[in-house]
Amino acid sequence: MSSETAAKHLPQRIPLTYRACQSFSDFGEAYAMLFSEELYQLVGKDSDQTNHVERWNNTLRQWLGRFIRRPLSFSKSDYFHELSLRLFIFRYNFQRLQAISQF
Repeated sequence: MSSETAAKHLPQRIPLTYRACQSFSDFGEAYAMLFSEELYQLVGKDSDQTNHVERWNNTLRQWLGRFIRRPLSFSKSDYFHELSLRLFIFRYNFQRLQAISQF
């Protein structure tokens, strides 16, 4: 799938509450035409504006085999793929909350 094709399908997949948030991408020109200039900014990797998302993507790939680019483990249905992700996010946040409350 080309970046233009992916960009055309992206806006419908973004929840309404997130559409009004500040967005950054690493010079994905196809996305620049989809978002308002006030909320969207093209940035380089060295700007430190995308590192939080990059870190989260790396965490997902390390902990969930389903998110590796060529997975050996995969979900046969979208339902179980999403369920696995939701369970991971719950556990991840719960562990962080426990670590904070110990201080």
